This record gives sequence, structure tokens and C-alpha cells, in this order.
Amino acid sequence: MAAEISRTENLMKYMKLDQKGHIMAEYIWIDSQGATRSKSRTLKDQEWTPETLPTWNFDGSSTGQAPGDNSDVYLKPVAVFPDPLRLAPNILVLAECWDHDGTPNKYNYRHECAKLMEAHAATEPWFGLEQEYTLLDMSGRPYGWPVNGFPAPQGEYYCGVGTGKVVQRDIVEAHYKACLYAGVNISGTNAEVMPAQWEFQVGPCEGVSMGDHLWVARFLLHRIAEEFGAKVSVHPKPIPGDWNGAGLHSNFSTKEMRVEGGMKAIEEAIKKLEGRHKEHIAVYGEDNDKRLTGRHETGAIDQFTWGVANRGASIRIPREVGVKGYGYFEDRRPASNADPYRITGIIMETCFGAVSE
Repeated sequence: MAAEISRTENLMKYMKLDQKGHIMAEYIWIDSQGATRSKSRTLKDQEWTPETLPTWNFDGSSTGQAPGDNSDVYLKPVAVFPDPLRLAPNILVLAECWDHDGTPNKYNYRHECAKLMEAHAATEPWFGLEQEYTLLDMSGRPYGWPVNGFPAPQGEYYCGVGTGKVVQRDIVEAHYKACLYAGVNISGTNAEVMPAQWEFQVGPCEGVSMGDHLWVARFLLHRIAEEFGAKVSVHPKPIPGDWNGAGLHSNFSTKEMRVEGGMKAIEEAIKKLEGRHKEHIAVYGEDNDKRLTGRHETGAIDQFTWGVANRGASIRIPREVGVKGYGYFEDRRPASNADPYRITGIIMETCFGAVSE
């Protein structure tokens, strides 16, 4: 399939047309493969909230979320964002997936995460996630890489500036601005160690909103890349060999960790994480064994380690935090394709306990 790049100059005359008192609402959900799906509906032009927005549905048999003989899956709105693609008054609607019997769909990881966050809300959990990704051409090759070879070894690409060091910065800039317009709590972006690899950071966000904001940021990245004829890969090891993988480094703190003397709470949390290392790895993304090798700024997948300023550890305590004695820590184990609801949920469960049904 050849890349079809948007013809913006043709589209714009239609985008300026009067909507006659209506808005377009783009409902977004997560499918069985951990990718975003979306579809649009027309609503009256008014102030909409998750509580006032209508529940919708889709064909779950076409997304791997339901059988063909009972295929309706319901979309229940949980968050609303201004739409940076169609502009105001149009909106993006993030929705949870629910089955016909009133239970969360098998792939609705947000529901359990929200319960954990509500149960332990008094701890005031803050999260900040660092989403690494790789931009590919239509053949699946990293953008800018030679067709029959490899670029120069890693070293000059991280936070690089200039032709030959970075590619597709237009996508990165467009995504950054789109997230800000939408109210996504994006906090930065940079070129990563492998050429054609980038990262954006979202947070700090409290509780379940961390997953909401990251999923909308992911949706926007894929939508914007469409317009430039690029594919977005969140595979944790897109290129075998001496090339960095891609992670979703997860920063975490509670109010107890963020005050003087908080290092004690940080170390207590790390001890609990060590005791459930296998359980965390199980939900920290597919093919993560290809990335967590103990090389390329990772810890080994079968070992739990932690240290100050150590990017080869499972858990890193930033140098500044080590000096001050309070702050946050970074879980470096999650893969770039991990679900943020599963990451943040299991961190809360391990540190503060499970929630009964």
C-alpha cells in the first residue's frame, strides 16, 4: 500500500464550513491489540461532559473484543478533550468498553485502575510517563534509514539537531502543539538514542487521569502521522542488534514521598515492587524480553535492581532525589507498548494493596 499524504490545501476549505449548530464528537477506545480506534458522531453544539454524553456502541467482532454472534460493545464516555484536528467546538471523547451484560469488556483495563486509584486516593499518587516510539515508512523501515544498510552507530542522535541526525521533526512538533491544544498534560519531547526514535512525556497526572492523557496523546500521534505518510511503532525492540529499544519509563510519587524525609517511603515502595517483579513484568508490555536484556540502558528481565542515577537498573532514583532525600522514583521496566492503566494500576496495587470486588 502506497502512502497517501493528506492534501491539506484541498481539505481546508471544507474545514471552514459552518456546522449549523452541531459539533463532531470523535469517540476513542482501546482495542484488543492495545491500539486506538475511533469513530465520529454528530451532536448539538453545547457543553458536553462524560456524564451528559450519550453511550454509543461498535462492532466488537471487528476489533477482537466480542464474538460475531453477540458483537455489540458499548462505549461509555470517561473524558472529554478539545479536538485539535477539527478545532473547537468539536471534541475528542475517550470511552471505556463495556459488554451487553453490564460488565467491563475483557480489554477494559481502565475500570480496575480507576477502582484502585479511588481506593487509595488519600495517597495523592502522581505519575509521569515517558512514551518512546519509532517512526517507520510504509515498508516498515525506520524513517531515514538506508534501504539496504544501516545508519551510523548510535551516539549523535539523542536530542540531536540537524539533517542526518533526526527525521520527521514536523510530526513531533505538530503532535506537541496538538496535545497542548487538547489539554493533554504533555510536558516535553526529545529525539531518542536510535535514529527515527522519539519520545514525549506526559505528566505529572494524578490517578487514573494518567492513562487517559497518555491514550489521547497516543491517538493524536497516530492521527497526525497519517497526514505525513508515516507509521508509528511502539514495539519495544523494533530493530534487532546494537540499537536501543523503546520503553515507557514510569515515574511515580505519593504525597508522603514528596516531602522531607520521603526517601523512607520511596525505599519501602521499592521493596514491595521487588517482591512482585514477575507480576509487574507480566503486564509491562509484549516482547519486553527483547528489550530488557541488561544492555542499552535496561536491566535484565529476570532480575530486580535499583539504584541512584542508574539507567541500567529496574528502578532508578534520580540523583537530585537522592541528594534531597525526597521526591519520586522511575520504574524503567515497562515497554513502549504497555497499557498505562495496567502500569499505574499494578504500581498502586503493589504499594498499597488490592481492591476487593
